[in-house]
Amino acid sequence: MNDATRRILGIDWGTSNRRAYLVDGAGSLVDSRADDQGMLAAGPDFGASLAALLADMGIDPGVPVLASGMIGSAQGWRETPYLDAAVALEDLPLHLVPVPVPGATPGRSCRIVPGYRFQDTDGRVDVMRGEEMQLLGAVAMGRRSGWFVLPGTHSKWVRLEEGVIRHVSTFMTGEFFATLGKQGTLAPLMKGPDDDAAFAAGVDEARRRAPLTHALFGVRARAVTGAMPAAQVRSFVSGLLIGVELVAALDLTGPGRGGVTTVAAPKLQGIYATAAARLGIDLQPLDPDAVYRAALGVFLHRMDPHEASPL
Repeated sequence: MNDATRRILGIDWGTSNRRAYLVDGAGSLVDSRADDQGMLAAGPDFGASLAALLADMGIDPGVPVLASGMIGSAQGWRETPYLDAAVALEDLPLHLVPVPVPGATPGRSCRIVPGYRFQDTDGRVDVMRGEEMQLLGAVAMGRRSGWFVLPGTHSKWVRLEEGVIRHVSTFMTGEFFATLGKQGTLAPLMKGPDDDAAFAAGVDEARRRAPLTHALFGVRARAVTGAMPAAQVRSFVSGLLIGVELVAALDLTGPGRGGVTTVAAPKLQGIYATAAARLGIDLQPLDPDAVYRAALGVFLHRMDPHEASPL
């Protein structure tokens, strides 16, 4: 069976959202869907939710289906054990966990992609679930070694050596920013519009390496005394939190080691690039959709040809 007649459906199934990509053997996107049927909305009847998606997209019964992300967590469809970081990313197709799809074509199953567990020599543990697909895609696109940042709710900094994970550090930057905007003493002040100057000032504050809790209270003190307009607080805090992450990451990567590959949606990529440039970090972007499709190509070509369907 040649590449043009093989297909695979990949589902990036996160906590709140779900994105599906139907890709052929040449790496071309055949069809896609995006909806709000993430883990929280689809559960506990994940099989029915997937069956509805397959019917909507008209997916042939022979097309292999992969799901990655929080769908494989303890709160998801089926918890899949983390792989040890020593397992090469390109060997992910050898460690899939099949789950039957109730209500779908008899024999149809969905294979869940496991995440990774990393432990350093000091006993510090970190994990990822979903980002492994982005890293595999980057490897498939030729970025086999170096530092990577995968921004998001939980921002990941990862070092690869020839397609093997050698370090993982996670920063709860996005989650912390969202929480500060919803509750606590800063929440009433975090309503202003985007302000580039205030964002840059927040990054500069992070460069001073003051303890984060102290720096955050300082933001409130400036606002209530009139030293900072309340409308600038939101952007300043954004710059501060991202800046703290980047300053800590510089301690990991070291100066002068070349660029850092980043995989993020355009808006988030732009925000991180602005902060990184201010700190002398060169971010080299990869398109997240292209990376995901490249990862699906690895799975398709490492599967038994009889598992992939004809047109």
